[in-house]
Amino acid sequence: MQSKKTMANHSFDMLTESSEFMNLVLDNITNCVLLLDKDMRLQAFNKALKTIFSNKADEDLLYMRCGEAIGCAYQIEEAKDCGKTSKCCTCELRLAAFDSYLNNSIIYKKHIRRPFFTQNGEREMKDLQFSTRQFYFRKEKYIILIIDDITGKVPPSNVPEEK
Repeated sequence: MQSKKTMANHSFDMLTESSEFMNLVLDNITNCVLLLDKDMRLQAFNKALKTIFSNKADEDLLYMRCGEAIGCAYQIEEAKDCGKTSKCCTCELRLAAFDSYLNNSIIYKKHIRRPFFTQNGEREMKDLQFSTRQFYFRKEKYIILIIDDITGKVPPSNVPEEK
C-alpha cells in the first residue's frame, strides 16, 4: 500500500507529460493566475484575468505591467505607467510581488480592497485575496500572483482598503 506522501507526489505526474492538459487546468481555475517577471510585466495568465479584471475588451495583455493589465484605477486616473503613480509605493499587490521576487517570501491569502475600472469604464471597488510566490523556470526568476475576487464574500470591515 502506498503512503499518502507517495500518492500525493504522483497525483500530478500526468501534467508533466501534457502541456495541453496543464493549460486547460489553468484556464479553468476561477482565480487569476498571473506570471510576472522582475519588472512586474505579465509573461503569462489564465482566462480568469480577462473575466475578472481586464478593463478593455479583447485586449492583448501580455507584457503589460500588472496594474495596467488588471485595470488599476490609480494607473488610469493618473495616466501614468504602473509603478509610477502616487499609490504604487504602497500597493499591496506590488509590494508582495517584489517581496517574493527579492526575498523568496511566500505571501498567502492576503486581503485588500481597492478600485479598478471595468470594461464599461466604471470605477468599482473590489475586495481581493491574493498570494505570491517566487519560482525559477529555465534559469529565470518569476513571481506567480494568484488573485481571487472576494467582493461580497467577506464583510468590508475585514478587508484593508487602499484609497
